[in-house]
Amino acid sequence: MGKEEAKLSEAKASYRSAKAISNHEEEARWANVVGNLHKDRGEYLQALTWFSIDYDLCTNYLSPKHSLATCQSLGDVYLRLERFEDALVFQKKHLKLAEEANDLVEQQRANTQLGRTYHDMYLKSMEEHQSLRNAKKYFESAMKLAQAIKDNPARYKSSFIKEYIDAHNNIGLLELDRDNLEEAEKIFTKALKICDQEEVNEYDDARTRLHHNLGKVYTDLRRWDDAKEHIEKDILICKKIGHCEGEAKGYINLGELHNCAQSYQNTILCYQRALNLAKSMEDEDALVSQIEDNIRTVKEMAKVKDDMKREEQNLKKLTRDMARARGTTDKRKCQLKKIVSLDALIEKSETIRYWLKVLEFAKKKKKVATEICDKEKIADSLLSIGLSYMNTRKFQKAHKWYMKGLKIYKSLGNLEGQALAQNNIGSVLDSEGDYEEALKAYTDSYRLAVEAKLPGAQLTALQNMHYSNLNRFDDVEETRRLQRLIDKLRQQRNEVLKTENMEDCCPESSIEGSGDFSDNMPTACCSEETRNSQSSRSQSLNRKEELNDDDVPLISLVRSAKVLSKMKSVHSANNEHKLVGRKRIRLVLSDDDDEIIDAAETSNVRPYKIPLNVITSSEGNTRSNTASPTNFQETLAVTSNCATRSSGLPINTDESSSSCKSRTHNMATPEGNCFRASSSGEGLNASGSRCDVTASGNILQKNGDAQFMLLTFDDKHNEYITFEIDEDLIQHSFMSPNNLSIESAKVQLACLYYLQLPLERKLEGLLPIIQNVKCGGKVISSLETVESFQGHMGKVVVEAVIDGWVQKRLIKLYTEHCYKLSETPNMKLLKRLYDLKVSDDEITVSECELQDLSITPLLDALHAQKRFAMLDLSHNMLGNGTMDKLSQVLISSGQKYGGLVLDLHCNSFGPTALFQICECPLLFTRLEVLNMSGNRLTDACASYLSTILERCKALCSLSIERCSITSRTIQKVSDALNAESVLEQLCIGYNKPISGNTITSLLIKLGTLKRFSKLNMKGLKLSKPVVDSLCQLAKHLSLSALMLGETGIGLDGALLVTESLFHGNEEITELDLSYCGLTHNYAVKLSTNSSMTCGILELSLSGNPILQEGSNALSSMLLNAQCCLKVLDLQKCQFGISGVLQIIQALSGNTCLEELNLADNADSGKGQSFKEQVKEHSAPYDMAEKGFVGLLQPDTNILKSSPLVSLTRDVSQLEVADSEDDEVGAEAAASARAQSCSSSCQRNSLSTECQFLEEFATAIDMAKNLRFLDLSKNGFSKENAEILYSSWSKSRSVAARRHIKDKTIHLFVEGMKCCLKPCCRKE
Repeated sequence: MGKEEAKLSEAKASYRSAKAISNHEEEARWANVVGNLHKDRGEYLQALTWFSIDYDLCTNYLSPKHSLATCQSLGDVYLRLERFEDALVFQKKHLKLAEEANDLVEQQRANTQLGRTYHDMYLKSMEEHQSLRNAKKYFESAMKLAQAIKDNPARYKSSFIKEYIDAHNNIGLLELDRDNLEEAEKIFTKALKICDQEEVNEYDDARTRLHHNLGKVYTDLRRWDDAKEHIEKDILICKKIGHCEGEAKGYINLGELHNCAQSYQNTILCYQRALNLAKSMEDEDALVSQIEDNIRTVKEMAKVKDDMKREEQNLKKLTRDMARARGTTDKRKCQLKKIVSLDALIEKSETIRYWLKVLEFAKKKKKVATEICDKEKIADSLLSIGLSYMNTRKFQKAHKWYMKGLKIYKSLGNLEGQALAQNNIGSVLDSEGDYEEALKAYTDSYRLAVEAKLPGAQLTALQNMHYSNLNRFDDVEETRRLQRLIDKLRQQRNEVLKTENMEDCCPESSIEGSGDFSDNMPTACCSEETRNSQSSRSQSLNRKEELNDDDVPLISLVRSAKVLSKMKSVHSANNEHKLVGRKRIRLVLSDDDDEIIDAAETSNVRPYKIPLNVITSSEGNTRSNTASPTNFQETLAVTSNCATRSSGLPINTDESSSSCKSRTHNMATPEGNCFRASSSGEGLNASGSRCDVTASGNILQKNGDAQFMLLTFDDKHNEYITFEIDEDLIQHSFMSPNNLSIESAKVQLACLYYLQLPLERKLEGLLPIIQNVKCGGKVISSLETVESFQGHMGKVVVEAVIDGWVQKRLIKLYTEHCYKLSETPNMKLLKRLYDLKVSDDEITVSECELQDLSITPLLDALHAQKRFAMLDLSHNMLGNGTMDKLSQVLISSGQKYGGLVLDLHCNSFGPTALFQICECPLLFTRLEVLNMSGNRLTDACASYLSTILERCKALCSLSIERCSITSRTIQKVSDALNAESVLEQLCIGYNKPISGNTITSLLIKLGTLKRFSKLNMKGLKLSKPVVDSLCQLAKHLSLSALMLGETGIGLDGALLVTESLFHGNEEITELDLSYCGLTHNYAVKLSTNSSMTCGILELSLSGNPILQEGSNALSSMLLNAQCCLKVLDLQKCQFGISGVLQIIQALSGNTCLEELNLADNADSGKGQSFKEQVKEHSAPYDMAEKGFVGLLQPDTNILKSSPLVSLTRDVSQLEVADSEDDEVGAEAAASARAQSCSSSCQRNSLSTECQFLEEFATAIDMAKNLRFLDLSKNGFSKENAEILYSSWSKSRSVAARRHIKDKTIHLFVEGMKCCLKPCCRKE
């Protein structure tokens, strides 16, 4: 360093001397020298300053020839600073000057620099296609010029050997970046031979670049010895010549080589040496940060490897258990647990790129999956085997296994599995050099992904297609087209990301993926029937797309082939995720730079799938193959006093909850008292580890040695509060994602309290009714209030006030059978059973993540209870095995009379599930309602449905929407109907293809039924003859509900049908004409026909371009005193924000309408933004202000009475409500953020937006009869939404509620629910 400082000081002194005598040529030369010295030290910003001085001197005082060197220097520094546009300006000027001077040497240097810049732009995915072409063009031009100069050394007074070698290096880099490893190896090897032939110095910097890049090539080719040899030579040369940056990157290369061998200690040592070298350079902050990220990542990978060792021990134990269980009923449970363990091992092996282990575990998984006849898991294991072979570069074997997996996915009808397999097949074919077939496979993958509506898989396929067209076929137009599709898809996914928090909050968006194990597995293999099953990867992807709209890579750590020209790149485990539009050796589900890192930081490793898992609201129990690149271990959420005994190992089922030694923990309360925490009631957390759950000493004393089960809650923030209930203390978290209101949280608290009661008190089946919860004598009336406790968890004691006790016999029976089966009670199910608004005869357990195995305790409880009138099992993951057990429950009940409702929609039932209904004689007289919608019944169910219609004489409602049936089944249904049928309602929507003749035949048959009144044909395309038949049916029967959404009947068809419905002045309960292509003319017709106005109770016109003109007509209809509408759905009708306001204003005198949906109407059809529409709406007021000077002074009386101002005044005085009657006030307290907007309006009463907002708030205040209002996606900010909620809450007769999250704005009252699924809306 001393020698360098001396050189720098000497050069600066020479510069000052030249400047003193105004010797501009010498001044410029020494400025260039100083700049180069700074550049060599890595001080690029200082170098840039000196090169700029050089450039100014050459431009102002010297000839163009003198600018050659400074243009080259400036271009080089700007390139190193990644300021590509500036670099290109000076490099192109350098080339132009060299061409004008006919200087081949400078032309070669300029071409090389331009090639390097475009090459780096290509690696950064900046104008990829053009950058790649330009890089190739300039590198090849540089190669030709170097060849010409080398062949005539006497003429150019230079051998130009090093430049010629560097030209080979640059072209080799392009091949490396395009994954042409063998071609890259040839070019780099040829360049090394030239070095030897031309006797280039053994320690020349030209050699170090070649050794570095060959090290990368051989690492990717898995030729470890060759890789190590070249990397060590690279490091040695850099050390010898004092090239600090090159030496650091050499150690990074060596670290990655050790990383590939899972030698993490050596990897960290190499990275540490690289870090020390990088820190010694001044302007290499990015390199330092990169290396530090690498070290953190490798440490996490080492932890994963340690976890693997523990999990392998668990696998050995499970293997021994399975051997002992042969021939017993426990064998299947052991097999399922073994698959869980193998899934975890495969996941971890993929995470650390231990492909030999992936192969080993995948083959074991295939064996077990074959034993249990689960084709889905067999296919998954085949993909893992293929993945292992692909990453070990055994492409033919990989291709074979992928084809086997593809075949099984096709037999299952699993579109996503097919898409993944085709993508992988494309990668294999590309690696083998069969580019045309690879592109075809990628195209097939994209087609399948589009058909299955999987944005993540679509993006992957598009990026691979883009890569092929860019790098293999050089197809400019196709590449640009694909890039547009990729950008569009990313934009859509980013919009989904913005709403993921809202979706987490809404029941409508709750996960419908799989949970633990399913007994429905044999149907996949042992039956000839195909089913559209979801693979483990499928459900993981679906879950991510619904909630987070961010896809995680199938393999977390994928290597990047991006290598910097000359400046040797950093290849780290972290950077390996930053891929955009590149085909990789491994399959990547998403290559988006930021999305993968974000997903890595926010997602956990795949949860272990344990039969005894506690199923809580926040449990991640979908079968996922995702792995996190940085967050490798599951976060175990336990209570604040939980002593975790294992970190994710599956539960030892040989142990019972009472077999552990009792331990005591003391916990301080605010009063200084202590209570004990029991381990005798040890619970199971969501990861399968056991933990001590706190409970009061009173409960423990009452229990003695009694065995009881506790629930723990998977809360990543450990936000637990101590509750005092009936003199007992327990801990609980109110901040569960499933608790959308304080009422939901109180129900969960009541269930938790019951589970911790001693056995003798449980036998009574009495659960507390919690009236309210208090803290410091004040009632907690909202979840927002709970947030104020954050930071004081464990110090706050909340009193739960019990208003009485309610007997829930079914909960008692359910928990008893859970204990007998060693199952942990499902909290979602318990909360459903607790519902005080339904009788014990109505069993509603929708959306409880139940499977064939986990539902067993409930079915056993129903078997013991004997009697029930309604069973709702919708939105679970139940299969035919559940139907077998359910039929046995019904038969054992012996109940031969009394109506029965079976709601089984949105499960995994197959056609043979209906066979059990056909074979159950008790259902022939009892079954009144059967809902099988959303199950893949296919046409195989036709004869079963026909039998049910013929035998079940009491059946009055049949729903078979979205069941993958066609005309054949509908015709069977039609044939089975007769005049004696009591059928009242039929739902057949969203099935295809169904011919017009078949629908016409069905309508004619329905016309012969005496009681039929409700018909749902949503999603069926209805032709003109079918519409005519429907009109005849409407005239013949008194239909009370007609659902024709998305039928494409158009304006004329809708008018015909509507007129037919009211031909006799009948009253119709519900009419759905959503997405039918209606215009404002329909609204006008509706508003001017008095019989229609007073005859419809529920109307949906969503998705029709009714526009502002239609809002005028609808407002007129709502103002009509005869209008009796109770529910009106007008979302996405393009009213514009003014139209939305107009409709709400029309409700000031309406006493009938209770529910109004005006979501997604910000688009007025004119392409205006929210603010532009507000400004246009307020234009008349603005004009008035210009005409009347007096209006410029605000009327303080008006301001004082404004809802905005009164909100500000009221909010400032509110903290926590003192009683239940103050709930609305407490809710308003949470909206204090609206103060700023209110104050703004006071300061400037003429503010257009505030004026409009005040008008809107007044309209909401006047619509007093409304019980539900949806204003989502209309451009309102969160602060504005809170202001609107304030007006809403003040004018409701019952307690007001809200759901405001991102773009979602739901205003409703107690007793109403928001975010309901359309299929679950109760009549």
